[in-house]
Amino acid sequence: MRDNSINQPDLSGTLLEWYDIHARSMPWRVPPQDRQAGTKPDPYRIWLSEVMLQQTTVATVKDYFERFTTRWPTVSKLAAAEDAEVMAEWAGLGYYARARNLLKCARQVVDLHNGSFPQNHAELLKLPGIGPYTAAAISSIAFDLRHTVLDGNVERVMARMYDIHTPLPDAKPELMVMADAITPENRPGDYAQAVMDLGATICTPKSPACGICPWRDPCRSRALGTAPELPKKLPKKPKPVRHGSVFLGQRTDGAWLLETRPEKGLLGGMLGWPGSDWVDTTAPIPEVTPPCRADWQLLPGEVRHTFTHFHLVLHVFHTAIPADTKPARGHFVNKSDFRPSDLPTVMRKAYDLTR
Repeated sequence: MRDNSINQPDLSGTLLEWYDIHARSMPWRVPPQDRQAGTKPDPYRIWLSEVMLQQTTVATVKDYFERFTTRWPTVSKLAAAEDAEVMAEWAGLGYYARARNLLKCARQVVDLHNGSFPQNHAELLKLPGIGPYTAAAISSIAFDLRHTVLDGNVERVMARMYDIHTPLPDAKPELMVMADAITPENRPGDYAQAVMDLGATICTPKSPACGICPWRDPCRSRALGTAPELPKKLPKKPKPVRHGSVFLGQRTDGAWLLETRPEKGLLGGMLGWPGSDWVDTTAPIPEVTPPCRADWQLLPGEVRHTFTHFHLVLHVFHTAIPADTKPARGHFVNKSDFRPSDLPTVMRKAYDLTR
């Protein structure tokens, strides 16, 4: 294992001094001065923000967070919400399994923990959607317990601080050891946010601002000139391309034919257009049975969307549906109740083709 003999107390203390001045303002964060004066973070807001921030940027999350906490200000309020309303509010944020687990977790906190998040790290790990990183983040940020956070920002900071050239994801165990060695007993919650802020604002992926970094002197990769090339990553496998079809039908009274997707799988539990499976195929338009008999017309253009593991090409069919039609699948949503913003991004792209 690589030597990690950099003076750990000096590192954490220096970073906390920097954070006291430069902490980012976040709607879920208690500023360091307020926290030291006795204001405690709301575990519900910390948990919600951490779930939303998984594979999503702060800039994107802020508006969603504000809407969620305005509509459901406590975990008990969220637990009592209708599934469809929460899924609609989540639409566009992506990674929809997070929204399903959000509701499951909120309900377990209410049912099993009397509406209060457990302060025990092991108990947090038992809740739906909470893995090692999220449990550590809640434990440290919400409850000021010493647990080490290791997100993408922290991985980058540690790889550069110790000049670690092992590519990710193989480097994660070594980076965790380094990150844990620096994590202090004093103010671990502020420190966790400080090291993430350092990676987000100074030790950035491209063109790190080493000249103003509070850790510039002990940073090994800065001294060696290797910082811009770290962390190294294993080559990504090319993503396959899948094809599918969707059917956008509007009844003569303006109602749209929609369906709620199965709970399991991509976009699970979300509102969407009836359509085909998404398959790897050389055929340009996979065959599929429309949801009802009508004069379906293939629209010019196509929808292209990228998920984590594949690219998707959707072919969009459109028609006007007679008023007395009874579809084989899906249900009609009145025009006054239909909001395109309730659709996940890929389904909203299909809707935009009809405009």
